[in-house]
Amino acid sequence: MKHGYEHYLSQTAKELQPSGIRKFFDLAASMDDVISLGVGEPDFVTPWSIREATILSLEQGFTSYTANAGLLELREEITYYLKNRFGVQYNPSNQITVTIGASQAIDLAFRAILNQGDEVLIVEPAFVSYAPLVAIAGGTPVAVSTSPANGFNVTPEQIEAAITEKTKAILLCSPNNPTGSMLTKNELIEIAAVIKKHDLLVVSDEIYAELSYDEDFCSVAAIDGMYERTILINGFSKGFAMTGWRLGFLAAPTEFVEVMLKIYQYTTMCAPNMLQRGAIEALRNTYPEVESMRNSYRRRRNYVVQTLNQMGLDCHVPGGAFYVFPSIRATGLSSEQFAEELLMKEKVAVVPGHVFGESGEGYIRCSYATSMAQLQEALKRMQRFIESKGVLAEHQSEKVKTH
Repeated sequence: MKHGYEHYLSQTAKELQPSGIRKFFDLAASMDDVISLGVGEPDFVTPWSIREATILSLEQGFTSYTANAGLLELREEITYYLKNRFGVQYNPSNQITVTIGASQAIDLAFRAILNQGDEVLIVEPAFVSYAPLVAIAGGTPVAVSTSPANGFNVTPEQIEAAITEKTKAILLCSPNNPTGSMLTKNELIEIAAVIKKHDLLVVSDEIYAELSYDEDFCSVAAIDGMYERTILINGFSKGFAMTGWRLGFLAAPTEFVEVMLKIYQYTTMCAPNMLQRGAIEALRNTYPEVESMRNSYRRRRNYVVQTLNQMGLDCHVPGGAFYVFPSIRATGLSSEQFAEELLMKEKVAVVPGHVFGESGEGYIRCSYATSMAQLQEALKRMQRFIESKGVLAEHQSEKVKTH
């Protein structure tokens, strides 16, 4: 080719950065005896009855397309779920769409609402795909940084300060990936007042709603005056241990869903028929398993937070999801250096915090969605690494002084 391939590539696509998570774990995957605290998926296998229902659907020959928006039977179950669990009511015929994971639903939402140059507020630290998906849709991501001083939760004042005449929407993720922070109902009411004042939309990623430990989860769509300006995103990956199934859904006022469904029709057609039938079983009959998994995660969270703090890494108590986000500043290392050295010396994989935005620098993300035995061994290795940096000795010395 006369000009090489560079000439043919989209400028937006060329400027995208590879996922910081994927880049790091490709390295970890090439090593032996690595304990990974970086994977964002349950260590539980999908409950048997869900798998059984899916197998049965194949035996019965359900191998064709479904409606673009998904099986009506599944959309009805999703409607019951959202109403019964979170108090938000949608019409299954025209306000619900089943998607290929929650990530696709977020992509559809941004493609449906953004024009070139529209700004979207992204509360950071944030999941790595949010800002790129805004950019792909032609928008401009605007970071709103949080800190442990406020439990990594955004305040109404921070949102107000970031709004410009170009701001179209804000993306909220609660419980949050990577910090595990969770917005209470009262905090959402205060944030909603700012959103309504400036006539903004909300794309609400609620994929971790079933993994809320200390307080009942509250959907922003349930706040007075927010239903009509919220695109609610959820799915089966985290709460039902169905990451590999890639099944999510979106719920929104009809006008939004109609536009998102047009994009979906041309890009995807529909989610796999047999997997949707497994999802029906998930919503009907697996809450005891979901509760059991949630209780297990809660025990692991308490153990990991306590152990990290004892070894001198300040770690707030996350309200949900299955991540902790401790500070590693006491080591004097950057988050990238910390993650790389820990992997090379002790074979423990964590995610450097900076991949979740600038405000994540100085922190690491550790997933506790792995067995207690693996967590104990990983933290034992991490403590040895921390001791090699002199942090634990300084921490113990400070404790003695304090007492």
